This record gives sequence, C-alpha cells and structure tokens, in this order.
Amino acid sequence: MKMVTELLQSGVSFCQRHRKWEFNCMGLLLKVLGVERNANQREIQKAFHKLSLQYHPDKNKNKGAEEKFAEINNAYEILSDEKKRKNYDLYGDEKGSPRFDGGSHGDHDGYTYFTSGGQGNNHFTFRPDGWQNMGGQGNSEAFSFSFGNPGASRGSFSFGLNDIFSNIFGGNTKGGNQFGGFSGSGRSSSGFSSSGNIQAVNSQVFKKEIQDEGLTWLLLFYTPSARGYHMLEPIIEEVASSLQGAIKAGSINCQNEQTLCKDLGMWPSKSAQIFIYSYKTSDRGSLVEYKGDLDAKSLKNFCQDQLPSFSKRVDLNRFDFSSSTLKNLPQVLLLSTKKDRPVIWRALSGLYHKHFIFYDAEAHDVSDPMMKRLGVDALPAVIGRLCNGEKHVLRTGAIKDLKSGISELRALLDNFEKKNKKATSSQAKSPSQTEPEEREIPHLTLSNMGAVCGDNTAVCIIGVYRSSKAKEKLESILYTVSQKTFSRRQNQHYSSRDSVTYCLLDSVKQPAFLNSFDKSGFKSSDKLLVAYKPRKGKFAVFKDEFAFEEVEQFIGSVLNGDIQFSKVRQKPVLR
Repeated sequence: MKMVTELLQSGVSFCQRHRKWEFNCMGLLLKVLGVERNANQREIQKAFHKLSLQYHPDKNKNKGAEEKFAEINNAYEILSDEKKRKNYDLYGDEKGSPRFDGGSHGDHDGYTYFTSGGQGNNHFTFRPDGWQNMGGQGNSEAFSFSFGNPGASRGSFSFGLNDIFSNIFGGNTKGGNQFGGFSGSGRSSSGFSSSGNIQAVNSQVFKKEIQDEGLTWLLLFYTPSARGYHMLEPIIEEVASSLQGAIKAGSINCQNEQTLCKDLGMWPSKSAQIFIYSYKTSDRGSLVEYKGDLDAKSLKNFCQDQLPSFSKRVDLNRFDFSSSTLKNLPQVLLLSTKKDRPVIWRALSGLYHKHFIFYDAEAHDVSDPMMKRLGVDALPAVIGRLCNGEKHVLRTGAIKDLKSGISELRALLDNFEKKNKKATSSQAKSPSQTEPEEREIPHLTLSNMGAVCGDNTAVCIIGVYRSSKAKEKLESILYTVSQKTFSRRQNQHYSSRDSVTYCLLDSVKQPAFLNSFDKSGFKSSDKLLVAYKPRKGKFAVFKDEFAFEEVEQFIGSVLNGDIQFSKVRQKPVLR
C-alpha cells in the first residue's frame, strides 16, 4: 500500500514538473478556462462559452488566438466528459494512459514500465488493456502490478480503484458520478451533453415529437469530430431555457443517426450546424438553418422570428368573430398592449392551429366601448367563442412568465375545446327553434330596399341568381352562413349602422340594378354574390365555387377588410 501511495505521489510530481502548475493536471485545465477548483459544471460551461467567443479564429485574428482557441476547446472537451475527466484527474491523460515517472520508463512487450531510480531498479508494470477496460469479474475496476526485472518472472496483485482512489482523493465513486470533488457532466452515449434543456433525438423521437407536431424545435446536427459543437452547447441551453414552453431543444448525432440525417439532408462532417424546425411560413414544419452570430441573444431572436404565425392580426374596431372560415372550430382572440404578436400566442397557435381559429389585436384602453362589449376589464385578455355563438372571457391580467403562462393557457384551451365539443353535439341533436318565416332569406325589393340595403347598412350581401336551381343553392348557403355567424342576431343588439344583411335578387327582373355595378350586368353568371357597402358606394363580387366554406370565407374576408372593393358606376336602384 505504501508503494502505491508513493507511485501516485510520483504521478502528481510528474504533472507539476511537466505542466508547470502548483496543483495537478486537472488544475491545469481549470486554469485554462479561468475557473476555481470548486467550479461546478454550469460555471465551467459559461467560462468556456465566454472564452471560445473571445478567441474564435473567425473573430480574433491576433497571433496565437487559434492556438488559444484549440487549448480552450481541449480543456472543455475533457472537463465536460465524465470518463475523460476521471482519466485526466487520475493519470494526467484523458485516454487513461498513465504517465508516472520517478526516474526512467520504457515500453516492452505491451507493458509500460515505471521506475523509481535508474536502469536496473525494480519496475512497476501496468497492463495496457487494464486501463481501458477497468474490468474484472463483477465489473470491479481492477488492474495488475508486477515487480521485478522485465525478463524475470513476475509476481502480481490486484486492487480495486474504488477502494483506494476514493480515500486518496476524497471523492465518492459510487455510481461513478463524482471523483475528486468534481461532478459528472451527464454526457450521453452519443457524446453530447444530455442536459435538462437539450434532448438527444433519434428517428423515433423526431417522428413522434417533432415532425409536424406544431412545436418549434431548436436542433443541433453534429458528429463527435465536428468543429465547434462543444461551443454551441451552452448557447443552445441558454436559449432553450429562456424560451422554455415555446420551443424545445434537441441534438442529433449524425454519426449514430445516419439514416435520419440523410433523410433530412444533413451531414455536418466538418462543422456542427444549428437549425430551427419552423412553422413560420406553413402549417407543415421545415428546417431553417441559423447562420447568425454564435451568441444567445442573436439565436434567441432568430428562434422567436421562426415561431408559428397561425394567429391572424385584426383591427379590433372592425373585428367580428363571425368571420370564422372553418365549421365547428372554437375561436380565440388575444387582446394585448403589444404592437407585435406576443411569443406566447405564436407558440400556442402552433400547438393548437388544427383545433382553434386564432386572432390577436392591439388594445390599450379598457374603457373603450368595444372592451365593455366584450366584457373585458383588464389587459391582456383572452376571449373565446364557441361554435354555437356563445362568447366567454377566458382570462384577463398579466402572465407571470413564459413557461407557466403557456402551461396555464394550454389547460384553459383544452377545457374550452371540450366545452365546444359539447356545444357542437347539442347543436346537432337539438331541432331548430327558428320560425319558418325566419328561415327565408328575403328578396331585395323596392319596399324593403331602405331597410335591407339602405345607407344605414354597413354591408349588404346580395345573392344574385338567374335560375330556380341557382336560387335554391344561394338561399341555402346564405341562410346557413347567416345563422353560423349570427350576423342577423347582431342587428338586434347593435346599431343598424354596424349591421350586415343578407338578401336575394333575381337578375332577370332587375338588370338595371346590376348594371350599376358592372355595365355587363353579370349576364354570363348563373349565380354570384355582391358585397355592397351603401354608405361608401363600393362593392366586391364573388363568382367562384359556391361551396359553404368558400362563401363563408369570402364573407369573412369582407367583414375583416381583406377584400379589394371597387367604386359603383352609379347608385343602384330597383325598378
């Protein structure tokens, strides 16, 4: 036991002599990164991040910067790898090759010899495979020592590392997570840190959790030999932590996941690459490469820019929930004081874009009549509308933080979706209570012109037909749309100046009326819709496929101001 202790002391002396530092080989690496000996893994990561940015060859052209950058990367690679750090702490070499020397040493027959004096003295011998495998029966960490001259017969004995090294260095080796007072980095078998904010991604995870699931992912593609992937880890962790709930972060080792990387068109053999799995331009996700500065702030801004945009920005003064273009989906509106759409709402619109219709609007004054009409007394606020027309104030007031806010709103939306399903089911089972005469869309006549399409009407939707078949089609669609959007009910609650009305017109009997819009009188069309604004003397025409969804979409666009209107040729009159 005394000889083993002396041997280890010789090893420390070797590091002191050759590394030229007062502590040992591990201390040298910590000094390179400028951290204290008791620094934790997070402090080591931050130090590495700061120094790697400072000495990166692309940014620092000073002499010696490239060598310093390589030294920093080497230090972090060892300190952040549990096995390499243990080896370096014990033997002064990350591969586990002992370098102890009290006099001379040599190599013979696959053995490395260490002496305490000159040639001819007793040799201390390590089996080279013992350092790599550390293995006897029962997974005990053991190796052999032999004494005597190289050619002489050797006596040997074995001992376990856990029994001796823990006493010498004061570390707890149970489970292999700590040694000499340093915590393990938790590196996965892929070689990349499996921290709480970065998930190792394989083909199965990509298909089940990432592909077209509506959540934005920050992804690092790398191989263990790729340049710079160690440097990117703390940056990605910081961004993922600051946007927790809105995005997730993952790493893909293309050496292990060759099929996945090939399918995605990735193979970062020389340098690691950062991509965002984005929904910014489509409801199907796509990979967008990040090519900006390698700092957390720039990457965070890029991630926020790539968040989904499924929520429609609306003018609150002209907004009406009746503009929904999808049947039976609940609608939600966010009112906030922000000029731009908030991150939390963009993230939710991605997660629920197949379940809700999303809107958002800028609002500042809760005393505004529109706020009172919606029942809002504080901002920000979330308003919901069920398919049966019921409106609910789902939430008002500030949100504590992004992570808890998304969690709270997800629970709120889940409950509201369940309520909408019940409303949809009840609506389908209950017979209509509307009186027969109310089921008819009125014809536009000289007697009702002022009430239906007069100057006090905001928008008049006119279904124009030439045949009885076209009339039936238009009447059915317009009635369904008017009931779904509750525009006719709106007329009962609000002033007539804000109303939207629906009517029918026989183009054969009223050609002069149509000539006021177009000199052809639309004679080539069997059926069409005219959206007429009497007060402004403007109109828009719909002549496309007359399915319910297309008609409702046209009317919704008219109400939201998304349709280009034209001036009438003259004020239309009935004869």
